[in-house]
Amino acid sequence: MEISIVNQTEDQQWDMFEQDFLKISEKTTNVLKLDKNYIASVIFVGAKSIHEINKEYRGIDRPTDVISFALQDEQEVYEMQEGEEELGDIFINVEAICSQAKAYGHSIQRECCFLFTHGLLHLLGYDHMSEEDEKEMFTLQDVILDDIVPKKNN
Repeated sequence: MEISIVNQTEDQQWDMFEQDFLKISEKTTNVLKLDKNYIASVIFVGAKSIHEINKEYRGIDRPTDVISFALQDEQEVYEMQEGEEELGDIFINVEAICSQAKAYGHSIQRECCFLFTHGLLHLLGYDHMSEEDEKEMFTLQDVILDDIVPKKNN
């Protein structure tokens, strides 16, 4: 899986998570037995930007921590090259990373990687609208992430 990172914040610390994202995407590929080379983008933004995105595209007038825009939700599937498929974009709110890491007692690394994993699973078609779907998605998040960035990594 290929991951492109776009940092729209002025803080360069977010660029350091690229290797973690690659490990997570590799483990996701193995756990889910994916058979294509998927491509996804991660865009780091601030609370104001994600608030605007959330309001415009989801009709929710507040910031959120992560929003995924899956191309698979569109009517057409965008094939890149033979065996490659663009998944979509994951927008991550860097202010939420910091506040949630503190609130949950996680490291910044754990929270950032958790939000990436959560967004990636959404791009791959997972959701948490029902209790059963939530249990499946959250179990997968732990299976994928816990060996790479443990929960208590302060």
